[in-house]
Amino acid sequence: MWTAIVLGVAGVYLLKLAGLYVPASVLERRQVQQISALLPVGLLAALVAVQTFTTDQRLALDARALGFGVAFVAALLRAPFLLVVALGAGSAALVRLWW
Repeated sequence: MWTAIVLGVAGVYLLKLAGLYVPASVLERRQVQQISALLPVGLLAALVAVQTFTTDQRLALDARALGFGVAFVAALLRAPFLLVVALGAGSAALVRLWW
């Protein structure tokens, strides 16, 4: 196990080190800037999808999915952020309480 951890740490360090040697001309390209601006959004969306719709590597539609749906609709209606979170968490909690 420690071998995997050390190899992972070394790989991440080398990847970060390689990023320092990317020429400025590459970083200044419009396509690179657009991709780097959108990459965190895609990664966060993937994380939310995996955490919301899977359990033990299986698809699961449960209270989390309903809470996400309620929060999504609240966000589309431009509700304040704290209200979006409260509505999503509250609806998921109520479904778990009754189900």
